[in-house]
Amino acid sequence: MVILKLPDEIEKARASNRIVAEVLSKLREKVKPGVKTKDLDKFAEEIALKRGAKPAFKGYHGYPYSLCISVNEVVVHGMPSDRILEEGDIVGLDFGVYYQGYFGDATITLPLGKVSEKALKLIRVTEQSLYAGIEQAVDGNRLGDISAAVQSTVEDAGYSVVRDFVGHGIGKNLHED
Repeated sequence: MVILKLPDEIEKARASNRIVAEVLSKLREKVKPGVKTKDLDKFAEEIALKRGAKPAFKGYHGYPYSLCISVNEVVVHGMPSDRILEEGDIVGLDFGVYYQGYFGDATITLPLGKVSEKALKLIRVTEQSLYAGIEQAVDGNRLGDISAAVQSTVEDAGYSVVRDFVGHGIGKNLHED
């Protein structure tokens, strides 16, 4: 069930997501060959805390980090470590905060330097599917309309969705649906 939000609740969620967007924007500058993924985690946490926000994932179901970092074949929720990023990696950064009673959460995927055409296509298709879903987020449509747009964009390009990780609602709880 989708939990509807009042205008003031939407503004509070926006404030949380602005912090998430800032952190991801600053991480974008730090993701380079030679960087340890655990250093990115520390950097993200420091920014959130300076903004008065609590990293949402740290401690969630025992997760010990602030950031999820998925490199190459790791689909989602990879853990920061001593792994050193390399030229040609595909890096997914998933970050969330809890701020003023509301959660914010977003993910970006970055190519590190020169990556294969196959990798670039995957990144392009996933971004296109995001925008296809956003186009369906209009008054009168249902959650299924958004999901169908995402899934058809992905499948039309020859890929498939990972059904257990296709999105979630957010608000006073990290995962609402």
